Amino acid sequence: MQQQKLKLIVSTHSSTPKYMQVAECFINDINSGILEAGQQIPSINELSQVSSLSRDTIQKAYKYLRTKNLIISVKGVGNFINRNSSSDKLTIFFLINKPSSYKMEICNAFVDTIGGKGNISVSFYYCDENLFIDALKKSLGMFDYYVIMPHFKNESNTHVSYTDKAFEALQNMPKDKLILLDTVKEGITGSYGAVCQDFKNDIFHALEQALEKLKKYEKIILIYPNNAVFPYPRLIITGFKAFCISYNFNFEVIDDINNCLNFESKDAYIVIEESDLVDLVQQTKSKNLVLGKDVGVVSYNETPLKSLLDITVISTNFRAMGVLAADLILSNKKEIIKNEFKYIERSSL
Repeated sequence: MQQQKLKLIVSTHSSTPKYMQVAECFINDINSGILEAGQQIPSINELSQVSSLSRDTIQKAYKYLRTKNLIISVKGVGNFINRNSSSDKLTIFFLINKPSSYKMEICNAFVDTIGGKGNISVSFYYCDENLFIDALKKSLGMFDYYVIMPHFKNESNTHVSYTDKAFEALQNMPKDKLILLDTVKEGITGSYGAVCQDFKNDIFHALEQALEKLKKYEKIILIYPNNAVFPYPRLIITGFKAFCISYNFNFEVIDDINNCLNFESKDAYIVIEESDLVDLVQQTKSKNLVLGKDVGVVSYNETPLKSLLDITVISTNFRAMGVLAADLILSNKKEIIKNEFKYIERSSL
């Protein structure tokens, strides 16, 4: 390649990082035809020398161009303009707190809706603040959009939607490229997109729809797993208690199902974890009790198996969340959307 053909203009006064200015120069020259498909471009060292820019700056620029599918690297040969290069395809970083079936349903719906219009990189941070921050730092400037689910656990393994450091990391993100899922927090500045749940009010209003069914039970028991590996929002407890107090229900919150349940009264159970649901169903069957008559069961989060077993469910619409997030990107909208939360009545209540 004749290096003088590349129009490399980098300003020290621009707010745009230098590596992004380098990448934009390549993109402009590809779109204008100055750089042709299959053409070899300088090595990182060569371009660093002729441009008087650091090797790290050029390396970051080339990495960004590879994520955009604009250049390819051939080991031992060099870097080339991709013959199928196009800057029209979106690059999206999808950061998920845990690899559960519910989260993957959101992700799959998102991928299906984006279709061929984007390349999506999925990563997990397992509710760990440090992994979350590290993932954002490494990906910053490399993608057109960042889709992020903020859920963390503190030192006592209690759920928090945001930590101070995570909040600061999100504040440093380019808001026009940010889509938040599940939770938002007051104080995040700028115009961004979001599809969120309202954990407190969602469970309150869903249980209101089950009010007549719940009245036949003497107590409502929420099984909230305090020691779960990936903790659940405590606003679920807040909303549950508010409902029970508002409608004068006798209620209790317990950690898990144990083998000492007596089932002496007609109680209704709201179950979050599937392992607790399995234990509860097994114990009722072992005592020859009938779900929906002797014992009421409501499970949190819909799955095909719960539908098959005819278990009453309260759940956000996971597929809708993924579709709505993708639509925000495809339409370039900056809105905060409340996701649908529904009560699905079946025979277990």
